[in-house]
Amino acid sequence: MTLGLRSSAEVLTWLSWSALLLQQTVDAWQSQAPVFIWAVKLLPLMMFLPGMLRDNLRSYIWLCFICLGYFLVLVQRVFAQPDSLLVISGLVAVVVLFNAAMLYVRWRALELRSLATVEKNVGD
Repeated sequence: MTLGLRSSAEVLTWLSWSALLLQQTVDAWQSQAPVFIWAVKLLPLMMFLPGMLRDNLRSYIWLCFICLGYFLVLVQRVFAQPDSLLVISGLVAVVVLFNAAMLYVRWRALELRSLATVEKNVGD
């Protein structure tokens, strides 16, 4: 059961991470933002990519913390632009990303812990 849930959470994390990255890219492009703003919008998401590819749980945990910053900005923008589908899609993506990444970390950590227990018992 946990393997299926973990796999679903992992896929949902990657999909929502991609959706948030795409939303931030389109938002920067639409507002004709300077390079500095592009970097501020995209680098916090991109810097966790190597750790996520290596399945480093600490990277996923820090990604959850970074999501909170995106969440704050996007909630403010939803109140300023309530009709903007781009902003609403970013808010949905960041909420899904936070929850999926958090659940992935929990279920993957349980899986790794049980594997370590099994290996320890086999070694004895």
